[in-house]
Amino acid sequence: MSLTTKIMLGMVLGVAVGLIANRIGSPFIDEQIVGGLFAMVGKMFVNALKMLVVPLVIFSLLTGVMGIGDIRVLGRVGGKSFALYILTTAIAIAIAIGIALLVGPGQGFVMEGVDASGVTAAEAPSVWEVFANIVPGNPVAAFTNGDMLQIIFYVIVVGIAAVMLGEESAGFARACEYMNELMMKVVGIVMHFAPYGVFCLIAKVFAEQGIDLFVPVLAYVATLVGSLFLHLFVTLMVILKVFSGLNPVPFMRKIRPAQLFAFSTASSNATIPVTMRCVTERMGVDNSVASFTVPFGATINMDGTAIMQGVATVFLANVYGIDLGLGGYLTVIAMAVLASIGTAGVPGVGLVMLTMVLTQVGLPVEGIALILGVDRLMDMIRTAVNITGDAVVSTIVAKSEGKMDLAVYGDPAAGDAESLGIDPAAEAALATHARPHPAE
Repeated sequence: MSLTTKIMLGMVLGVAVGLIANRIGSPFIDEQIVGGLFAMVGKMFVNALKMLVVPLVIFSLLTGVMGIGDIRVLGRVGGKSFALYILTTAIAIAIAIGIALLVGPGQGFVMEGVDASGVTAAEAPSVWEVFANIVPGNPVAAFTNGDMLQIIFYVIVVGIAAVMLGEESAGFARACEYMNELMMKVVGIVMHFAPYGVFCLIAKVFAEQGIDLFVPVLAYVATLVGSLFLHLFVTLMVILKVFSGLNPVPFMRKIRPAQLFAFSTASSNATIPVTMRCVTERMGVDNSVASFTVPFGATINMDGTAIMQGVATVFLANVYGIDLGLGGYLTVIAMAVLASIGTAGVPGVGLVMLTMVLTQVGLPVEGIALILGVDRLMDMIRTAVNITGDAVVSTIVAKSEGKMDLAVYGDPAAGDAESLGIDPAAEAALATHARPHPAE
């Protein structure tokens, strides 16, 4: 059984066990099993993924920048990535608002027993503040806090400096390549435990939330899920086909492991190691491109989160009977795009961004309490959409730069053993045949 199948099995079992635990409602199960064992294993798994992110981004990005070797090419890669990420986010929220206006979630909704305590508005950053904060005042603090945009900026500057030193950087380049390979091996080790981590994460969510919370806001949930799926299966695949000419079917098959991880962790940042291995070893994207586009996208590409903001804004406008008009919805689009640039890819960040949007268009922030109950499950789906957008842009940019192995992209089995993990005996058997590393 492949690791992908095991992860999917763990997810299905997690849903079943979680719903059973929710129905039983035993204090022992709630406190010791769900809040104890499941919470512990799930947190350990997410922490294990998070511990990989910063060192993997550092060494992979350094290797990528020095591998490109040409600062002008790096500028092109960055420019294309940024433009495509902003484009997909703007399209995502525009589609979401359009669908929500057609469906009309929230019309006739009666607010009863809504607890708005603890819901506070976040201050919207100015565009100047967003871009000023990209430059780290203290790189060590940026590494410690996992501030991905600041890390990317600093590492790129160091990589460019290494390229400018020429041959003097040869030893440094070899060391970075070794550390990158080492981190990839650590990723493989962590991923062997993925089915158990995914099971515990999913079981905990469904045991705590159940499905009863969906009934009062069913129209909102249905509109949001429909918008997310439309963007995932139609919009992003059309963008992939138009800008790269590639067949979307292999793409969707090969990105599935990263989508499963994103769904279970609800964190784009925590999924970076898995996304990178999918796009490099399963799709053939060169590491020099993926090492930049994937962590960059995990930070500024928030397609799924933008869709949630669009649908939630229409929902709350209907609930409160406020007509935002064209100007209001254009403000929502602009705010969502701006907020996505300066917000980290961590669980729950969508609600923080939503408070900024609601404040700008004059909607009561307290309305967020209506969707708090279902937001965790919605966060899981929209994170899967986010990382799919990262992979689409990475593939498009790599194809346009001639940094993509099309034979790997067209091979259904490419990267399975290395990316998704196989049993030790099979791995040893492969080693005896001196199988080259995919990057070679």
